[in-house]
Amino acid sequence: MPSIELGDSIPPNTAHAVSVSLPTWRSNIGYEEGEQWVLGVMVTGYPRFFIHKSIQAFGRDIVAKYGIANQQAILFPTKKTANRCLEFIRNKAPEPVLKDLDILHLVLDPTKKAPAGLPDTPSISAVLCTSDSFPFAKQYWQHSGDGVSSRRAEFYHALFKENMLVPEDKAPSSPRPLNKLSRGPKRYRRTASVDDTQNGSNGTNNNRQYPVTLDPPADETTTDALESSRFLEERYGRNLDLSLVPNAKSAIRRRIAGVLTTDIDLESTAALPTMDSNARGISNFKEDDIYLVPCGMNAIFTTHQTLLKAREPQKSINFGFPYVDTLKILQKFGPGAIFYGRGSSADLDDLEKRLEGGEKFLALFCEFPGNPLLTCPDLARIRRLADTYDFAVVVDETVGNFVNVNVLPFADVVVSSLTKIFSGDCNVMGGSIILNPNSRYYTSLKQVMTAEFEDTYWAEDVIFMERNSRDFISRIERVNANAEAICTVLAAHPLVTNVYYPKYNDSRPNYEACKLPSGGYGGLLSCTLKTKAHAMAFYDALETAKGPSLGTNFTLTSPYVVLAHYQELDWAASFGVNPDLLRVSVGLEEDLVDIFTRALKAAEEVQEESA
Repeated sequence: MPSIELGDSIPPNTAHAVSVSLPTWRSNIGYEEGEQWVLGVMVTGYPRFFIHKSIQAFGRDIVAKYGIANQQAILFPTKKTANRCLEFIRNKAPEPVLKDLDILHLVLDPTKKAPAGLPDTPSISAVLCTSDSFPFAKQYWQHSGDGVSSRRAEFYHALFKENMLVPEDKAPSSPRPLNKLSRGPKRYRRTASVDDTQNGSNGTNNNRQYPVTLDPPADETTTDALESSRFLEERYGRNLDLSLVPNAKSAIRRRIAGVLTTDIDLESTAALPTMDSNARGISNFKEDDIYLVPCGMNAIFTTHQTLLKAREPQKSINFGFPYVDTLKILQKFGPGAIFYGRGSSADLDDLEKRLEGGEKFLALFCEFPGNPLLTCPDLARIRRLADTYDFAVVVDETVGNFVNVNVLPFADVVVSSLTKIFSGDCNVMGGSIILNPNSRYYTSLKQVMTAEFEDTYWAEDVIFMERNSRDFISRIERVNANAEAICTVLAAHPLVTNVYYPKYNDSRPNYEACKLPSGGYGGLLSCTLKTKAHAMAFYDALETAKGPSLGTNFTLTSPYVVLAHYQELDWAASFGVNPDLLRVSVGLEEDLVDIFTRALKAAEEVQEESA
């Protein structure tokens, strides 16, 4: 990938990109310290940390129309998600901060016709808060993954600007007679094709504005006044055939189950293969045991909330060094958690002593492999302890991914971030939850999910995710091979002190116990160099995209610990996570060995200068 300027989106020129370019070590530090030379040029950022500018713009307009001075709006897809945010703020913020805290639910004006292909009552909710309470709302947004997606915000912002949304408590009780809606001028007509990249359905430059005509123009024929709902679908659906969304969701679920491995035609139900009840190596598996959510962190948040309702609320266990927000969720949204940061056999010994002593736990959450050290917990032993002492096992398979490993037989719930390698294109968010139908908790979990689960995965995001994921199996095979080649180069170099990869870690037997016969060792690796100066020189010289996220079709590198744990570097180091560690998400490029060799030569020059 060509050099990407500081603050530009990754991929470049992508309206809904998931990553942002931080091309030097110094720019990563500047980002963490809030320096304007970095923040001021960022066009986007990772969506749970950086609120997309489309969402910010909609929020400003909501405050201008319905808020008061000094308020900000943070947006959620439903009343339920907004109310959860409000409850979090009230529980966490001191009393003085709660002043001028409010919530606004916007619904489609019942005197207007809903755009085709969407719910009969489109709605969006905003938590209105001051600058004092906003950081607490932002915490909820980041940890829970409940916030609106940028595509959803653009859709509803268009409705809002055309006065089609009104506050729920002020909506007319009965609709007025509608003027006949026209299809609009011929120059605005477009076909509704999922694969029409020329009209902006590929995630770039698709923020076009097309007017809605409420009264037929005098120069339009009777034919031009027909099919108003289709025109609205084109206008608000952005040239995506929303009738395909149910099939797209089904295709995604069946790919996750492993029963859909080839390309399909969404318009043909016959193209979707029958769900194998023995998929993923377990019996009784059904498609409706897989739930799609807006992002990977929301999968963890929803699973934890579901367990708290399905079982007696108790502390959880975070086993192994985690992605930052997993631990925050367990600590902030329930009775708390105990943390085993190394995820070692000694940690399991200590946990077993606690269990033997009578301590009770809700669930054990772990990653397979972990991020960023790529170590793997002993799932077989964890499963035995869970069966003996009655706690649930939740495994995040994002890094390993289900083409390489099968962790479901060891877990009660498996979660994943579809944003990563499943999508690959770095332009859409998504997550999944799988309930193991043979779990002792399945019935109670299913009951809670049936009663409580809200499908908030935005239709347009679903379409992009389905399309992106069609070739994910072949991509993973190439990524696996590229990652091993890079590990070989790094491990052979005298300046590289450690290479972290499932194939080379001490926990490899735990990985092999879950590895599929055709699987590899994944596309994520980390390394450390002799000194911080070496690490900085290597990073700055590396000719890959550089920014947050992982699982992209292109190689993406970051000084991960700086980005994820800048305020707690000593804490991370206490669990063996070097503050200067570099994490590499390996892509599909063909010249990666040369790219990494050149960067290592740049690090060698630092050694020569020091000498």
